[in-house]
Amino acid sequence: MKEFLMIALGVLIFVVIFQIAKASEYVSVLKGEDKSRKQNNKINAFMLIGLLVFGLIGVWYCNELYFGKTLFPQGSASVEGEELDTMLYITIAITGVVFVLTQVLLFWFCFKYQEKDGQKAFYFPHNTKLELIWTTVPAIFLTVLVVFGLKYWFKVTGDAPKDAIVVEVTGHQFAWEFRYPGADKVLGKTNYKLYTATNNLGVDFEDPASLDDIHVNTTMHIPVGVPVKMVIHSQDVIHDVGLPHFRLKMDAVPGIPTTQWFTPKITTAEMKKKTGNPEFNFEIACDQLCGSSHYAMRGVIIVETMEEYKKWLAEQKSEHSVLFPAKPMEQNAPDSAAGKQISQALPVKK
Repeated sequence: MKEFLMIALGVLIFVVIFQIAKASEYVSVLKGEDKSRKQNNKINAFMLIGLLVFGLIGVWYCNELYFGKTLFPQGSASVEGEELDTMLYITIAITGVVFVLTQVLLFWFCFKYQEKDGQKAFYFPHNTKLELIWTTVPAIFLTVLVVFGLKYWFKVTGDAPKDAIVVEVTGHQFAWEFRYPGADKVLGKTNYKLYTATNNLGVDFEDPASLDDIHVNTTMHIPVGVPVKMVIHSQDVIHDVGLPHFRLKMDAVPGIPTTQWFTPKITTAEMKKKTGNPEFNFEIACDQLCGSSHYAMRGVIIVETMEEYKKWLAEQKSEHSVLFPAKPMEQNAPDSAAGKQISQALPVKK
């Protein structure tokens, strides 16, 4: 009901402005062009002030109405994302102050310096001091923001901590697939020439490192409080691994592996309580338009305690044993319950 009244008020204001404009046209016919122009200038000046006030009230109202529906009140779900949130708030504060100041001055000047009898406009084509000020000051602020942005960017795309869990993320139209290294902590090689309907990641099973790798679809499991390194691939077009709750994103480019890492700080179960939504899940969205079903390209991330993660991992079988159950593995290769060996090597961490 409140939103309906706001819309009705906006329509009413538009109708009033339209009627004033039409009335000014009739006045111009009766009073003559010169008087009409001056009157129109005065009306326009007052309308600009009204637009300024109405616009600022509208911005405040929209923020009050929709801010709670954004991801910001939930806070970042990763440690690294907290720094990115801080940087974003600083950027919004600086640009917000500049926006309000410049817009208030713009509309106020239009009102204050409207055409009046006996008032002549002062014109000057060049002022070095002013040009230095409005060029140098924004350049300094933008340089500082860019430097901080690059600092955080190089951090999450640089070398991950040594204890990081590695997960290979592969995107294709229109789904995400995940691969975990086995007990050897090394991902096996892949080759697009080996792609088949069953081996849809093109894993090279001639590589011993691939024999204990674990392949899962759609849902990625990771433990809370442990750095996670994503090795990102695409099999067809450019996709984008978007992690809105963790404040990260990275392109998935065909033929060019990319990486990013983060440290989840809150579990899915805790987030369900925090949001009051029992259906809540962290998600991987594709942030790059990639085709007709781009909207449906979604993956799920389950953040859990280390004990829960170890239990899930122990239940997983290697992709090799799933695809070739009757084929004997190498003598030194792990058994089919590859996740069991990995889970035993992981530290106990809640």
